[in-house]
Amino acid sequence: MSWTRVFVLSLLTTLLILTFSSVVKSAAVRDDSKPGHPKGPARQVFMPESEATNFFKRRSRRSTRYYELQAEQRVRLSADKLRRDRNEERRNEWENYVEEERDEQNERTRETNEQLREYHYDGLQPRYYWFH
Repeated sequence: MSWTRVFVLSLLTTLLILTFSSVVKSAAVRDDSKPGHPKGPARQVFMPESEATNFFKRRSRRSTRYYELQAEQRVRLSADKLRRDRNEERRNEWENYVEEERDEQNERTRETNEQLREYHYDGLQPRYYWFH
């Protein structure tokens, strides 16, 4: 039983040390009482107003390359749409052709079978005995 108490106490102390060490690191703030030019990351975030307006003016203008890319993309999309429409039209024409051919073949087969039945019918048995 004593080893479990030692283990639990060691875990609790480790947890306590880790907790306070993270609080101490996050609570450590340097006190700069004299206002000066910020250095490092603060300089990258805060800038004078004139520089900020120039930055946004520069960023708002789009380059001519952007418009060229947009035009190329529109041309490409319209060509793709035309290609899809043409392929769909060809596919529909092919499906209609195949359907007509199949119907004609079925009609020829039916006529041939009917002629064979007429030729071989001897009048002694019903014509379509599989329906009775």
